[in-house]
Amino acid sequence: MFYILISILSGSIVVTSRILNTKLSEKIGLMQSSFFNYLTGLSASLILIVFLRDKLSTNQFNTIPFYAYLGGLLGVIIVILSSVITPKMSSFYATLIIFIGQLFAGIVIDCLIDQTIPLTKIVGGLLVIAGLAYNLYIDYNSEEIATKSKEITT
Repeated sequence: MFYILISILSGSIVVTSRILNTKLSEKIGLMQSSFFNYLTGLSASLILIVFLRDKLSTNQFNTIPFYAYLGGLLGVIIVILSSVITPKMSSFYATLIIFIGQLFAGIVIDCLIDQTIPLTKIVGGLLVIAGLAYNLYIDYNSEEIATKSKEITT
């Protein structure tokens, strides 16, 4: 239960962060907001390292594969893309679409690592896509009905 709560908190922080980064990019620019996002993250990481330095071993850093350091580059790309798409669609749909991307990326990674195809996860992902498509259909129809009702009253 603890890990489920942490996951929910993590997801909430991601959505909040995306919205805050978008607002910042609208005020100071896309690249500047990405820079300050990572400057803040680096500062917080350095503070954590100071407090946890007794638990860290520099020998551990030698065993980290080089591709693990690409996470920062991917993070910059994610922040920039999120800042571009967030003002163009609702937070709800952006979150669902990003979740679907994460879901299927996770399925691909599981396939590569485990050398098996997780059919239950694929079916679950397709159900999420079906639910999103249905919700989009309902929203589209309700907007169309609202538009026609405005035309009738005017």
